[in-house]
Amino acid sequence: MPATGDGRAPGAADPPGAQDGARSARARDRSAPEASAPGSAPGRSHAPERRSASPATAAAAIPHPRSNTTAPAPAVPPAPPATAPLKLLVIEDDATDAQLLKAAVADSGAPIEIHWTRGLDQAFALLAPTPSGSRRGRARGADLGRGGDFSCVLLDLAAPADLPHPSDPSDGLEGLHELLRRAPHTAVVVLTDAAGAELGAAAVAAGAQDFLIKNETDGPLLARALRYAVERKRADESQRRLVEAELRGQENARLQRHLLPTPLLDGANLSFTRRYRPGRRRALLGGDFYDAVRTDDGTVHVVIGDVCGHGPDEAALGVALRIAWRTLVFAGLTGETLLTTLQHVLEHERRSDEIFATLCMLVIEPADADTPDATERARLYLAGHPPPLLLGEDHTPIGLTAEHAGPALGLLPCDDGQAVWPSHRFELRRGWRLLLYTDGLIEGRIGAGSRRLGQDGLADLIGDHQSAGLTRGRLVDSAIAEVEELNGGALTDDVAVLLLERQPAQLILG
Repeated sequence: MPATGDGRAPGAADPPGAQDGARSARARDRSAPEASAPGSAPGRSHAPERRSASPATAAAAIPHPRSNTTAPAPAVPPAPPATAPLKLLVIEDDATDAQLLKAAVADSGAPIEIHWTRGLDQAFALLAPTPSGSRRGRARGADLGRGGDFSCVLLDLAAPADLPHPSDPSDGLEGLHELLRRAPHTAVVVLTDAAGAELGAAAVAAGAQDFLIKNETDGPLLARALRYAVERKRADESQRRLVEAELRGQENARLQRHLLPTPLLDGANLSFTRRYRPGRRRALLGGDFYDAVRTDDGTVHVVIGDVCGHGPDEAALGVALRIAWRTLVFAGLTGETLLTTLQHVLEHERRSDEIFATLCMLVIEPADADTPDATERARLYLAGHPPPLLLGEDHTPIGLTAEHAGPALGLLPCDDGQAVWPSHRFELRRGWRLLLYTDGLIEGRIGAGSRRLGQDGLADLIGDHQSAGLTRGRLVDSAIAEVEELNGGALTDDVAVLLLERQPAQLILG
């Protein structure tokens, strides 16, 4: 959802090129470890001054993968696939006509293997589906995959169709209708006499791939018509599977889109910006989850979590945990009681005992309505999850303490007291902003090495973007874009980011 508002802090100066220059210099700074004084620990400096982006002090740019200068060996063209004979089933009650058809095929020189039956009963026995395992290793073109391994059926419409319950005997195509029902994935060509050209056209309209007139068909024409029919049927099957896949994809997208939460924060006077990117391709939902609700007493509850893994099973479990969390909040549970109950839900819903979930939960208590600009109080619960960032007005993000963090949900049993999640209480002063995120945002690499961005790197990055005057949706979007740029491409893990900001105006969702 696009961010609402101008997206810039009041009074922020943004000279031309300042944002791009800071971003490119910062990308160079993170391409190599920072120099540190002897005896000091490597990593982010906690000094209040900002880093200089001058070319004289900038680190070397992130190296690109070296290209292989060795001349490649000449490519050996692959051998053309073996063309298997077209396996044809002829349904013809006249033995003389059947012999003429065999002679025409022989004269054409086409690789066609002919099987002949006098009627539909014998043909249906041969067209019975074959177990899929017996078709392994066949060359392309041997068959369309079903219907007794026959690529095509040549049906004489004059052949008797002794069916117990013909579908529509009035049109003279009852045999064709039954054949298409029994072998829906096999190409069909019909034979008629000269007077039956209209019947042949009706057969094509009913589902046959082509029709031929007996006295006007020679060997080359017959072979060409059979090949064309097989290819048209294969194209139709491919198109059908494509349409089915597109419909399934649309259904899955609608389902996943409706499973994403709608925060219930009416009356909270909060700006709520959220971004969600699953690690799976062609997916809208991953193992990360988030939610935010305001209860009747004015308390705001926020959660963000991450189920280990990012497949469809993890996505389903994340949705279950989110819905359970919202239900427990509205039922009046909070704190360790809520987390203990949520772990029980996880233990019953997960597919194996190795599945766990990290979680960060915030409980923001309402301020005194009679005291303008009163300091708000909040409680933070961490279950193996990175702590949020408190974004100050001086553009220096502060990471909340993880000293009281408990284990991830599902790692330790909570019945015997091993799993506890104590709260960390802190104050939120006027104009506060909180950034909650999942570890997919901080586990991206910096350059070609193994160095990760980490929580300190994210704090630096967010502070720089704040200094450029970015707020709300623009702040989150630009931060994610730079994390991906430093990573050298899209992040492979699920990413969820929430930005909450206290403001006197009406709730804004971004």
